[in-house]
Amino acid sequence: MSIHTKKYKKLLLERQEELLSLINEHKEDSAPVELDQTMVGRLSRMDAIQGQAMAEEVKRRRDNEILRINAALQRIPEDEYGYCLNCGDDIAEQRLKLDPSTALCNKCAV
Repeated sequence: MSIHTKKYKKLLLERQEELLSLINEHKEDSAPVELDQTMVGRLSRMDAIQGQAMAEEVKRRRDNEILRINAALQRIPEDEYGYCLNCGDDIAEQRLKLDPSTALCNKCAV
């Protein structure tokens, strides 16, 4: 494993840990909204439902990023990390710096 790959593996693992921590911290944000009209007004319930929907979308995006990170980590021992999954060309260093989990080169990502 090259120094270059070790650096990105470290970044991937750090981001994975950060995402898992955020998911655990915000589990209750997507909990079902209380619909008891005697306790909460209609606008407050609508606001709570909107907040719940936003929390679920954030969790979905974090889950998706974790899947991409796991896929990138699996490519490292196979010596496929840093190469485009579509065409096999090198992925530009700048692209990997922006998103170490990227699987496509600039040309194929368009």
